[in-house]
Amino acid sequence: MAATRTGAAELGFAEAAPAWRLRSERFPSKVGGRPAWLGEAGLPGPAELACALCGRPLAFVLQLYAPLPGRADAFHRALFLFCCRAPPCCAGLRVFRNQLPRKNDFYSYEPPSESPPTEMGESVCLQLKSGAHLCRVCGCLGPKTCSRCHKAHYCSKEHQTLDWRLGHKQACTQSEFEIVIETEDEITPEVVATDESEITGSIGEAPEEELDSMAKHESREDKIFQKFKTKIAPEPEQILRYGRGVAPIWISGENIPQEKDIPDCPCGARRLFEFQVMPQLLNYLKADRLGRSVDWGVLAIFTCAESCRQGTGYTEEFVWKQDVTDTP
Repeated sequence: MAATRTGAAELGFAEAAPAWRLRSERFPSKVGGRPAWLGEAGLPGPAELACALCGRPLAFVLQLYAPLPGRADAFHRALFLFCCRAPPCCAGLRVFRNQLPRKNDFYSYEPPSESPPTEMGESVCLQLKSGAHLCRVCGCLGPKTCSRCHKAHYCSKEHQTLDWRLGHKQACTQSEFEIVIETEDEITPEVVATDESEITGSIGEAPEEELDSMAKHESREDKIFQKFKTKIAPEPEQILRYGRGVAPIWISGENIPQEKDIPDCPCGARRLFEFQVMPQLLNYLKADRLGRSVDWGVLAIFTCAESCRQGTGYTEEFVWKQDVTDTP
């Protein structure tokens, strides 16, 4: 993990947007719905988009358009986050990176128009220019075909069954939002000081060393959580914080990754922090409709420091999940 730096982050907010603004050729950042893939070559298939824990298909969470200034090979660059929403698992997470030069096989060299297109439609087309079909449920590669109509395509038997059970209405129930980015104002968060001398009193016959350890742990947890709350208080609706190489803000003192916990990229370069997903995003995912909810405190995404190109396809990066720690 490369060294982090301090600095203002860019904040992401979910806002309603017309479907045309969320199409691939508009290079969107968005939440929910189906992924608006960047490059059409080398899309992750059903095996790559299966939960590593339970094997079920992962659900698309969000994508972030994050080009790298000064890098001709990453003039267009996007990150795609997926999670498992199949109860009782609801735990698997995977993130993929794709990047393209300005001159490529998929998009115009010129920037897209800000005007609405004459032909409206869904935000994601279910057939690529190459002829490959996408799953009508999740928008990922759909190699399987309905044996009756031979028109509907699916990534897996699970999604074909789900679509059949819902009467082909699954796509209509998926809400999606544009992620609008704003730069965080330079605000110096207040440091919440806790006087350890105040942590006194009689707690049974516990040993003094144990009481000291408990008090210090609770005091540290309180400080970290209060610092987190103070940091996001000016913009409580933020769903995302972006800052490549900037230090993330943690919601808990537990399960903070060390350098050894972040695997290097297969190219050999270290990974550095790029952005984090905030717990406020859960409000937009309608997680409760599947029974057991997907949940997190912070999702921290680490990417290759060199933003390497592993062929023309999608490169898997690394997600660190930190849950909220309940302290007495």
